Amino acid sequence: MTDTVASPGAATRRWRPVAARLLLTALSGFVLYLSFPPRPLWWLAPLAFAGLGLVLFRRRFWAGAGYGLVFGLVFFLAHLVWIQDFLGADFGSAPWLGLSAVMALFVAAACGLMTQVTTLPAAPVWMAMVFLLQETVRSRWPINGFPWGRVAFGQPEGAYLSLASVGGAPLVGFAVLLTGFGLARLGVLLHAGHRRPDPRWITPVACTLLPVIAGLALWPTVGTTAEAGTRSVAVVQGNAPDAGLGLLGQRATIRRNHLEASAQLARRIESGAVPRPDLVVWPETATEVRGPDPVLNEVVDAFGAPTLIGALYRLPTGQAQNTVIEWQPGTGQVDRYAKQELVPFAEYVPLRSIARLFTPFVDDTGDMLSGTEPGVFDVAGTKVGLAICYEAAYDYVSREATRAGAELLVIPTNNAWYGPGEMSYQQLAMSRVRAVEHGRAVVVAATSGVSAIVRPDGSLDASTSLFTQETLLRDVPLRQQTTLSDRLGAWTEYVLVGAALLAVASGVVLTRRTRRANAEKTDESAARGVAEEG
Repeated sequence: MTDTVASPGAATRRWRPVAARLLLTALSGFVLYLSFPPRPLWWLAPLAFAGLGLVLFRRRFWAGAGYGLVFGLVFFLAHLVWIQDFLGADFGSAPWLGLSAVMALFVAAACGLMTQVTTLPAAPVWMAMVFLLQETVRSRWPINGFPWGRVAFGQPEGAYLSLASVGGAPLVGFAVLLTGFGLARLGVLLHAGHRRPDPRWITPVACTLLPVIAGLALWPTVGTTAEAGTRSVAVVQGNAPDAGLGLLGQRATIRRNHLEASAQLARRIESGAVPRPDLVVWPETATEVRGPDPVLNEVVDAFGAPTLIGALYRLPTGQAQNTVIEWQPGTGQVDRYAKQELVPFAEYVPLRSIARLFTPFVDDTGDMLSGTEPGVFDVAGTKVGLAICYEAAYDYVSREATRAGAELLVIPTNNAWYGPGEMSYQQLAMSRVRAVEHGRAVVVAATSGVSAIVRPDGSLDASTSLFTQETLLRDVPLRQQTTLSDRLGAWTEYVLVGAALLAVASGVVLTRRTRRANAEKTDESAARGVAEEG
């Protein structure tokens, strides 16, 4: 009897397909990153998922999870590099690498589960739903979730965006994924030698084309007309130092900058250089308010128009809230909205005993008090819906405001923390998706940019540059019609997630039955061979 030893060449040949799949997976993750703003390359996203789908077809769970981890790491490390720009000088790479790794684990789990549905009929449909499942989970858990990097947020323009008016961000993401995995299935068929169209082509071709056709067909239904007139809105971008964490000590500078920009705008209004706006908007935390503020009273009186002031508001208890305050000329403060979705480790510190092991700043960081009510102000007869900064990533915040009657959405934000990188453009893309989702114009007011006026179809009417002092003044349409997306609410997401869970369960059962049947056939063949030898 002679032992057979595998040659080094044979071992290398065995690893070549694995290396090729790893390379394709990493490349696909980077292509997905490239599809996001500030690049207008939305059409790259389906190609990214086509590459991922090619890798996952006919793989087992742990192999799929491994490839998914690579895909997720490459995407999130590139997509979230602004965290390194923000925190790197004080904390090193740990926050950036850690958050990217945690997010990649969700993708890994989804890709492992996707391997269980690749053998089901209409596999691209179920694969798309399973990927959305991980987006749903990581947008809610742990610690209220982290929705950044959802597929829909890379689609602020293009064929798929119109679908937001029907099913919100979840449907946009599903459509992109479906096209990508449909392309992947076509690639599998071609690789298997099925180069001529036959019945096996029907499902993948439909999955590839129908989302694009549906998106293009829906664009004429996306409403942009002013149903309740227009309002002239001014945005004050006072600017802020590009100081990262050093911005904590620059509140006085930020306030002074916005007072200066406001004074310039007031002089232009008084001189007749620009018309008096119906509404003025300041960015998030552009000032601190502890009670009556005579200086802000003077500013608003000079505008002669209602003003929404983004402010760190100090309660009598000493606690702080991240708020938008409605300020009326001649009256002062009349209403206040408090941010509902606070940023973990920035506006509050969860798990303090554990966090203290990683940062010396925990004991000096207080917990802000979150709001509990939707943000809708009645400003001189106009219903204005509010979401503050990070809340643009959460579906329910702007949905609840719109359902409460908002005719216009306002999103104050402070992105100066994150430097001149891509974060501001990523967040602006969310606001553009929300515009179509709710059929409302969206006003984005940022301390240092990008401020913008977004039309109800997601297109930009006007925008500013980063780290400049500018003002925007535009007429925006007021709309009252409720989109199908708002009427359905979260049910679109619930249906997609429920179907994903059923598909995974069915796939697991089918896989086990197939393996059991194959094992029985192998045993029968072995038994026959023994009998014949006997």
